[in-house]
Amino acid sequence: MMKKIMKSNNLKGWLYLLPAILFLGAFMVYPLIDVFVYSFEEGYNSASQTYFGVGLYNYSYVLHDTYFLQAVKNTFILVIITVPLSTGIALFISAGLSSIKWLRNLFQTIYFLPYVTNTLAVGLVFMILFKKTAYSDGLINLIITWFGGSAVDFIDGPYWAKMFVLCFYTIWVVLPFKILILTSALSSVDEQYYNAAKVDGTSKFRIFMRITLPMISPMIFYLIITGFIGAFKAYSDVVALFGTDLNAAEMNTMVGYVYDMLYGDSGGYPSYASAAAIILFAIVLTITCINLLISKKDVHY
Repeated sequence: MMKKIMKSNNLKGWLYLLPAILFLGAFMVYPLIDVFVYSFEEGYNSASQTYFGVGLYNYSYVLHDTYFLQAVKNTFILVIITVPLSTGIALFISAGLSSIKWLRNLFQTIYFLPYVTNTLAVGLVFMILFKKTAYSDGLINLIITWFGGSAVDFIDGPYWAKMFVLCFYTIWVVLPFKILILTSALSSVDEQYYNAAKVDGTSKFRIFMRITLPMISPMIFYLIITGFIGAFKAYSDVVALFGTDLNAAEMNTMVGYVYDMLYGDSGGYPSYASAAAIILFAIVLTITCINLLISKKDVHY
C-alpha cells in the first residue's frame, strides 16, 4: 500500500515538472546540442543546409582569430576587475545601510533605480559623460582638468581608457542588485549573535569577519557566481558605449564575437559562431565548477 502511494506521488511530481522539462528541453537543451553539432561541421551553409566535412577546423580557426583572442582578453579583464570590485563595494555600502536602519528603505530604493533603467540608456549617458568631441571634452574631462590633469578621450582614445569606462559602467550597473541582495541578507542575521559578541567585548571588525561574513556567505557566493556569468555574457553594455563596430574599437567581447559571426559585417559563419559559443560555455562551466568546489570549504549554509 505504501509503495503504491509513493509511486502515485512520484508520478504526480513528474507531471508537475513536465511543463518545465519540456520548456528547458526545447529552448535550452536542444539548442545547446544543435550548436555543439554545428561547431564540428566544416563549411556549413545555412541557406542550403550543407557542409563539406566534420572536424576541429572551426575551433582551430576561432582560437587563431585575432578578433576572438582580443574578445577573450577583454572579457577576462572585465570579469577579473568588475566581479570582485562590485561585490566588495556592494558589501561596504550594504553594511553602511544596515547601520542606519531608519533611512535604509529610502537608500535601497535610490540605489536600485539604475538597475531598472534601460542599460542602453545608461550606456549612452556614460558615453556623453566621457566622450571627447570637437565642441566639448565631456564632464569627466572637465573635472580632470580642474585638478590639473589633461583631457583623455575615453571613448575613442587609448585602450586602457576605454577599458576603464567599460569596467566603471559595468560596476555601476550591477551594484544596485548586489546591494539589494546583501542588505536583505544582513538584515536576516540573528541579533542574538551580535549581542553575545558584544557581551564578550568583541570589536566591530571581528564581529563582521567572524559572524557577519560567515552568515551571509551563501549570498556572497551567489552574487559571485552570477557576476561571473553576467560579465562573460557582456555585449549590449559595450555596444551602448562604443557602437556596433567593436572589432575596430578593440572592445569586442566573446558574446559580441559570436553575434558578429552570425549577423555582423563578417557574418554568415554559423559554424565559427557555434565553436566560439561552445568555448565560452566551457569557460563559464569550468569557472562555475571551481567556484562550487571552493564554496564547499568557505560557504556556511
